[in-house]
Amino acid sequence: MERRVVVTGMGVVAPNAINLEEFSNALYHQKSGIKEIAELKRLGFACTLAGIPAVTEELKKKYFTELTLKFLTSSAIVYGCIAGVDAWLDAGFELKGTDEKIEPFWNAGSIFGTGIAGVEPLRDAFYKVDDMNVRRLGGRVIEQTMNSGPSAFLSGLIGLGNKVTSNSSACSTGTEGVIDGFEFIKNGKADIMLCGSTDCDGPYIWGGFDSMWVTNRKMNDRPEEASRPMSATASGFIPGAGSGALVLEELEHAQKRGARIYAEILGGHINNGGQRQGGTMTFPNNYAVRKCISQAMENAGVKAEQIDLICGHLTSTIGDVAEIRNWSEVLQLKGKDFPYVNAPKTLIGHCLAAAGSIELVAAILQMQGGFIHGNKNSVDFHPEIAAIIDREKAPLQTIQKEINIVGKSSFGFGDVNAVLFFSKF
Repeated sequence: MERRVVVTGMGVVAPNAINLEEFSNALYHQKSGIKEIAELKRLGFACTLAGIPAVTEELKKKYFTELTLKFLTSSAIVYGCIAGVDAWLDAGFELKGTDEKIEPFWNAGSIFGTGIAGVEPLRDAFYKVDDMNVRRLGGRVIEQTMNSGPSAFLSGLIGLGNKVTSNSSACSTGTEGVIDGFEFIKNGKADIMLCGSTDCDGPYIWGGFDSMWVTNRKMNDRPEEASRPMSATASGFIPGAGSGALVLEELEHAQKRGARIYAEILGGHINNGGQRQGGTMTFPNNYAVRKCISQAMENAGVKAEQIDLICGHLTSTIGDVAEIRNWSEVLQLKGKDFPYVNAPKTLIGHCLAAAGSIELVAAILQMQGGFIHGNKNSVDFHPEIAAIIDREKAPLQTIQKEINIVGKSSFGFGDVNAVLFFSKF
């Protein structure tokens, strides 16, 4: 008999809020975290807007020692550790401390991904090497720049003793990591997995996207209106950063310790379009997307009419129309029969590798709170989307709604796809 897996803890560091209560309120009241960034303007970026979490030095001191803060410059690791530790504590676990006599949690591991762990320390390393100051690099560069940095730091803070690794699959990283953690527990390899993703902020990570013309450069004077998923005037995404974390736990293990249960993971699927059938490094193979959705539904035992909400990838690009069309074709539902759909990127921008995990936290909070946050910037609903689904299924304003089953989709560069379903427990 396969083991059931539930979510017992969550943590979030998002551009519009840094804890669960504030994040839930921000979603409900449609509070945007997108602002104009002076440094991007100074550097001549075409898009000078971004979503950056308001992490203060005082907040960092709650999670890191003074010694660590002297060298830690990777924002991805900072965001990931805050979200991950918060999720661990939210699940009702304790931090064991670092005494060498204390054993790790042998039944608990982590899959915590990132796009790139540390751009700033890597940049500093380049300069020092080019200036022939190799000996001044210090001994803390590698741990901040390796992709496994976030999960490694979390393992040290918490004392995780099972599988600890970081995945990296572009913008599907977070959703993919949760699916992998779910399957790891389901197959009896661990009882607890801390899963999520994180990504850093700043011009060195966002410059490449700016040069590709995939960011919105037309609305720098209107930051809160610039991220426009499902809108006719959508003209590119707004970059963001942050982290989302979820504690996944085997059901009986959670019940025995009296844990609060947020949701049950039903199943999901990960695939790749192989950059065939119209798919490229930067554009999805739509057949593979539909296959991913269909297989995820089969794995989760979910029928089309059971889905109450789709928390879409929906980046505010030309891909939005294709995403809605793909869901509609798989579900064989249109108009008012289509599930409700919303896009957290309206409020936080596109947090890249962290997008999936932050948006999963957002979706579970909505299910817990019985609401669907509005898509406030899709005032000019895209006509091709309007031809597929009814306007009321992508509400402008937040609505009260009981939600029992949610589908979360994430797609990324490299033609990667990840779709996950979870339910109210």
